[in-house]
Amino acid sequence: MALRSPKLRFAAAAGLGALSRPIRVAPSPLAALAAPRRRRRRSSSPSPERSGSELSTAPATAGGDGAEAPEWKKLSAKRFGIKDSMIPDEAWNVLHRLRSRGYDVYLVGGCVRDLIMKKTPKDFDIITTADLRQVKDTFSGSAVIIGRRFPICHVYENNSIIEVSSFNTYARGLTSNRIYTPKSPHCSKNDYIRWKNCQGRDFTINGLMFNPYAEKIYDYFGGIEDIKKAKVRTVIPAGTSFQEDCARILRAIRIAARLQFNFPKETAYHVRTLACSVARLDKGRILMEINYMLAYGSAEASIRLLWRFGLLEYLLPFQAAYFSSTHFKRKDKGTNMLLVLFSKLDNFLAPNRPCHNSLW
Repeated sequence: MALRSPKLRFAAAAGLGALSRPIRVAPSPLAALAAPRRRRRRSSSPSPERSGSELSTAPATAGGDGAEAPEWKKLSAKRFGIKDSMIPDEAWNVLHRLRSRGYDVYLVGGCVRDLIMKKTPKDFDIITTADLRQVKDTFSGSAVIIGRRFPICHVYENNSIIEVSSFNTYARGLTSNRIYTPKSPHCSKNDYIRWKNCQGRDFTINGLMFNPYAEKIYDYFGGIEDIKKAKVRTVIPAGTSFQEDCARILRAIRIAARLQFNFPKETAYHVRTLACSVARLDKGRILMEINYMLAYGSAEASIRLLWRFGLLEYLLPFQAAYFSSTHFKRKDKGTNMLLVLFSKLDNFLAPNRPCHNSLW
């Protein structure tokens, strides 16, 4: 998106000059649900998972911020007003083709959260019982496997990228205390596999799975309750989560800014005390995270949170120096020239209408 307004050009020049300078930085399917599909979006055949809302017995696991583990919930998507038309054709095409080959498929992560909140998802992510090589073979020349620590498959559909992950892939380098308890004797194998995958995710509101064929949403860590409470809470204890992957600190800021959510006390404490760890990220990753924060309509809120939690000094030191020189307090709800510029920029942008990263 080209922004030709003099104000926006001034914002880019005055507000983000530091970005141009280097930053020194120290198949085992769940169930056989395959059925060939034509134009119908949902199979007319009954699904074993399609019987209304359910509660499952969960292992007695402590969640993030020291909370007791919530009950496992299986909820009807109709309860949240989710319709087929809210999922784009590109995502449906990927879902259909994988399912037609006998693999289970789910929408997962932020897109499920946004559908529940009746927001337009920035993108749609899919998880499947197929391994990544099988995903790539399914889409032949239109798919590529990327990523080292957590490999995924990018499927190209009509100028869109659908991110597909596998239940059979686990992130490298996770600490041994990732799984806190053994499998509950009262849960099914399918539930356990889904629960185990969700436990590897960053925040409870991103740990939601949605089967669009069975019209069921699976919530194993209280994500829907945290959506209601407007909380960004880690799935596992916040200190452990952020030490495993310090980029989660930046994602926490981005999500809180975009959704206008808050942090529980423990999450807020570890965001602040582990802020310096983001300096370990390479420059490319930092630039990517900053672009995600600023390019989708929540730049002002992101800058405020970065300043409040002591992260701005590591990401945009010139802007942090400006805040300090104007004696702008960490929790100040007022404004200044830089925040006004970002506020004006936000008026032009949205999750489905971002600016190009060349602006920075």
